[in-house]
Amino acid sequence: MATSGTLRAEERRASILASLERDGAVQLEHAAADLGVSSMTVRRDLDDLEAEGLLRRVRGGAVSVLGPRPFSERRAVRSRAKQVIADKAAALIPATGAIALDASTTAGTVGAAMGQRSGLTVATNSYENFVAIRPLPGVTAVLVGGEAEENTDSFVGLIACQAAASMLYQRFFASASAVDVAHGTSEVSLAESQVKRAFAGVSRETVLCVDFSKLGQQSVALGFGLGEISVMITDLDPRDSRLDEYRGLVELR
Repeated sequence: MATSGTLRAEERRASILASLERDGAVQLEHAAADLGVSSMTVRRDLDDLEAEGLLRRVRGGAVSVLGPRPFSERRAVRSRAKQVIADKAAALIPATGAIALDASTTAGTVGAAMGQRSGLTVATNSYENFVAIRPLPGVTAVLVGGEAEENTDSFVGLIACQAAASMLYQRFFASASAVDVAHGTSEVSLAESQVKRAFAGVSRETVLCVDFSKLGQQSVALGFGLGEISVMITDLDPRDSRLDEYRGLVELR
C-alpha cells in the first residue's frame, strides 16, 4: 500500500511540474480539481516540491523557480499569455522610426506580431528575435552583438551595451524575470540588466511586457523602477485584482 501511495504522489507531482513548465504557474484550487484530490494534498505536494528546489510557493499556488534558461526552453512557457500580451502591444508599435526589443521570448512574440510596417527599424540583442523579424515587410532588423550569453542565448557585455545605445528609439519593449512593487523589475544576471538599461536610456518610452506569473517576485539584478516604465502590459485584464498593488504606479494594459 505504501508503494502504491508513493506512486500516486509521484504521479501528482509530475503532473504539477508539467503544468508549471507549460504555464509558469500553478493555482492550488485548479490543480486539486484537475488531479481529483483535496487542496490539502496539493498543498503538501507543493511544499515538498519547494523543499526540493523545483518551484517557489506563492499565495494560492506556486510559480517557476527563477533562473537563466535557453531561448528554446523559454519560448514554450506560457505561449498563450505571450500572444495576449503581443496583441495588446501591437497598438504601441509605430509604423516608422525605430524600436528596440530585448532578448526575451515575450518581446520576440511582440516583434513577430507587428505585421507590415512602412520603414521601421527594430534592434534587438537576441539572434532568435532578429531572425524572426528580419523577413517582415517594411522592417529593417538590427542585431546588437557582443558577448554570447550561453545560458540565455542573448548578447551582453560592453559591446552590446554600446551598440544598444547607438540609436534613438521611440519605444523599448522589454520583459523581465520578475516584478515587485518595492523594487520594480529584476533580472537573472547583471549583464542582462545592463543591456536593457542601455536600450531604455535612449528610448522615449519603456514598455514592460510580463505575464502574471512574474508579478510579486524578485530575481537577482535590479532592472527598472516602476516610475521608469511608461506602460506595463500583462495577460490579465487591467481591472484584475491581482494588479491592484501596481495601480496608480504605472499605466496598466
